[in-house]
Amino acid sequence: MKIHPTAIIEDGAKLADDVEVGPYALIGKDVRIGAGCVIQAHAVLTNKVTLGEKNLVGYGVVIGAAPQDFAHDDSIQSEVRIGSGNAFREYVTIHRGTKEGTATVVGDDNFLMTACHLAHNVQIGNKVVIVNNCLLAGYVAVDDGAVLGGGTVFHQFIRIGCYAMVRGGTRFGKDIPPYTTADRDNLLAGVNMIGLKRNGFSLVARQEIRSLYRLVFRSGLNLSQALTIAKEKPWGAEATRLLDFLTSSKRGLSHAHRKAEGASEDSE
Repeated sequence: MKIHPTAIIEDGAKLADDVEVGPYALIGKDVRIGAGCVIQAHAVLTNKVTLGEKNLVGYGVVIGAAPQDFAHDDSIQSEVRIGSGNAFREYVTIHRGTKEGTATVVGDDNFLMTACHLAHNVQIGNKVVIVNNCLLAGYVAVDDGAVLGGGTVFHQFIRIGCYAMVRGGTRFGKDIPPYTTADRDNLLAGVNMIGLKRNGFSLVARQEIRSLYRLVFRSGLNLSQALTIAKEKPWGAEATRLLDFLTSSKRGLSHAHRKAEGASEDSE
């Protein structure tokens, strides 16, 4: 174990034998850190935090601090659970759950760039990229493979579907469906066809996703009418995932903006 002499490791903390801890880092008594993790200078891991293996916790990162929620009582026992293979770059902040027994959860192989914020009870899947200065409010859920552009802000309780691509410098208060590109405030630009191809989606799956997107967002039908028709059609697994997301949205869906004449609606 390589621990800098200025680091503070409280009694009760459990670190794997090969964990590296940099200068002036602080690791609380209820923290558990798996093999191969690197904790860089001035990072703070406090309260109940669990890290899997091979995570990078960058300079000045804070994980496990109390949520910014007026209803939160600091005596509440909540936590942050993090998988393996994640990178949290400089000054990322991840707050613990706000209610008793709840958790903020990050999966595996995610990349959170500088100064991102995950508020209480956020749920991040696997292989998600969150670019610099993104702010996720409480209870936001981000599914596998999504990419969130820099400087974007997300209202509490919204969902970002798998393999969605979100433009930077925007803001969202509505759910962003899987496989879509989100462009401007609560608006969709089309299907993330390039991203789907890069992630191994078959031609048939990509075509079905595009057909379903056009039925729901480009047919001129209202959402209820379009979903009624969509439910009567046979879809493959990938398009079915999109349909399930659309029918289960509680916050409401981001919607397609009016297509400029001659412009493509797909990122292809």
